[in-house]
Amino acid sequence: MKKNGYIIALLVLGHLFIGCNDFLDPDPKDRVSDRLFWQNEESASLYLNSLYLYVPSYGNFGSSQFNDGLLTEGMTDMLKYGSYSAGGGNANRIVLNPYNVTADQSQGLVIWTSAYTRIRRVNEFLATMKKYSEFSDETNLKLEAQARFIRAFLYYQLLLRTNTVILYDDLPKGNNKPLSPESECWDFVEQDINFAIENLPVQWESAYRGRITKGAAYAMKSRAMLVAKRWNKSREAALEAINIKDESGALMYELNKSYKQAFSSYFSGNKESILEFRYKDPAPYHTFDRDFAPAGDWVNNGGKAAPTQEMIEEYELTTGGKPDWSKWRNKTTETPPYELLEPRFHASILYNGAPWKGRRIETFVGGRDGYVEYGFQANTFGRTVTGYYLRKYLDESIADISTQYSFQPWIEIRLAEVYLNLAEACAMLGASFEAEANDAIRKIRGRVNLPYTNLTGQLLLDAIKQERKVELAFEGFYYWDLRRWREAHIKLDGVRFHGMKITKEEDILTYEYADCDKDDRKFPERFYNFPIPPAEIANNLEVSQISGW
Repeated sequence: MKKNGYIIALLVLGHLFIGCNDFLDPDPKDRVSDRLFWQNEESASLYLNSLYLYVPSYGNFGSSQFNDGLLTEGMTDMLKYGSYSAGGGNANRIVLNPYNVTADQSQGLVIWTSAYTRIRRVNEFLATMKKYSEFSDETNLKLEAQARFIRAFLYYQLLLRTNTVILYDDLPKGNNKPLSPESECWDFVEQDINFAIENLPVQWESAYRGRITKGAAYAMKSRAMLVAKRWNKSREAALEAINIKDESGALMYELNKSYKQAFSSYFSGNKESILEFRYKDPAPYHTFDRDFAPAGDWVNNGGKAAPTQEMIEEYELTTGGKPDWSKWRNKTTETPPYELLEPRFHASILYNGAPWKGRRIETFVGGRDGYVEYGFQANTFGRTVTGYYLRKYLDESIADISTQYSFQPWIEIRLAEVYLNLAEACAMLGASFEAEANDAIRKIRGRVNLPYTNLTGQLLLDAIKQERKVELAFEGFYYWDLRRWREAHIKLDGVRFHGMKITKEEDILTYEYADCDKDDRKFPERFYNFPIPPAEIANNLEVSQISGW
C-alpha cells in the first residue's frame, strides 16, 4: 500500500458506511456526492485506499479469514486452540461437532454477505470513476486495474469456500441473479487479474510505492489458477512473477537468504515480499502478539492457539530426513531433538527451552509459560495445551505486550509461495514439466540448506504438498489446500491430535504425548462446499441453497 495509505479520509469513511439499499440508489441524497471523489487524484487515491484494506483483512492480522480473527489452521493437524467456548473456541466446536455449522450459523466459515458488500464497494468505485473521472486514460487504467485486482481477490476468497458464486461486474440492477457455473466464475477472476497485469506498472514511483504491481498480479494469478486447476495458466503466471525485472534489469523478487526475515517488510529490503500491508505506530495496529505470545510475556494472556505435536513432526533434521519420534509416545526423560531440527522449525515454533526475549521458554507443568490440559477449563489464561507456542509472526522486540500493540507487516504474497505454485502446477502437467517442479522445490529447500533428490509422479506431488505445509505453515493456506486436494475428509476425520506434556521434578523433565482433542475430529463431505446464508437466498429468487445444506 502507499506509504501513508492507511490514512482514510473522513470523506471516504462517510462513503463506506452506507446500506445495501443506498448502494442500489443511483443518486443517493443522504451522503456526500460521488463526484467529489473524482475532483483530484489525491481524493480518488484515498478512495482507492479504502478498498486496499480488504486484502489484509483475510490475513492473520485481520478478522475475515475466520470467526473472531481465528486462524483456519486451527481446524487442521497444524494448530490447536485452547478454548472450547463459542467465539475463541469455534475451531474446536467445529471440528469436534460439525453440526454446530448450519446454513444460518456458519461460525465464521462463510463470508458471503461481507464479501459481496465489499464487491459492491469495488463496483461502485469503478462505476463512479467511469461516470465522473476526467483524469488521463493512463491514470484511469491504473485505478481500474487496482480495483479489479481487489475484486478478483474477493471472488477468489468466495470461491475458496463456495464453488459457485454470483458474478457482478457492475452495480446490481436488482436482487435477482443466478449463480454462475464454476468455470465462468474462474473466467471472471482470470479476466480481472489479466486486466491488472496489462495495466499495472512493474514498479510505482516512490510516492505510491507499495501499491499492487504487475508482479503481484502475476503472482495472484498463479495462486488463483492453481485453485481453478488451470495448471498451465498457473505455471505461466508463476514464471512471469519469478522472472519479472525492475527498471535496472535486476530481478524484482528474490528469496530472502533468511527464512525468518522473509516476513519482514520490503521497505526494509525484503525482496521476497510481493504484496504486503504495512501497519504503523500509532495506527493501524494489530494484536497478534497479545493473542499468541507465550503466557510468560504477559501473565494470564496470550497462547490463544498452539502448534500440535503432529506439526512438530513435519519438520526435518538440519541434515534432511525426519527424526524417529516413537520413543516420546510413552514417558521418557530423553530431551526431544528440537535443537537438531531445520531453520523453519526454529523460526516458527517456541518449545520448552527455546531462547526467547533473553530467557528460556518453560512449557512444563507449572513453568513460567505453563501447560494445561485441553478441556480442563474454557480459558487457558495463556498456557499452552500442546507444550508449544507459535513463534512465526511474533515480534521479539516488543518488551511489554501489555502496553504495546503489534506492527509487523502482513505479507499477502511472497515469492516462496509462487515457487510452490509453480512446482504444483508443473507436477500436475505431467512428466514433461517435472524438471521445473523439482527445480522449484530445490530452491525452497536450498534456502534452509536441506538436501533434495529429484522425484517423479506421485512422490513428487507428495513432496510438493509437504513443502507447502512446512514452508507456508500458519500462513492461512493449509486448510484450503486440504479441501482443494480433497484430502480433508481423510486427514481431518476420525482422528485426534496431540501435544507434548512435560512435567518437572527437581531438575528432571519427563516428556509424554498428550491427547489434546479428547474426542475424534470430524470433517463431513458437505464441508467441501460451504452454504449460502439463508437471508441472501430469501432476497434472490434465482438462487437456491448449496447441495447438502
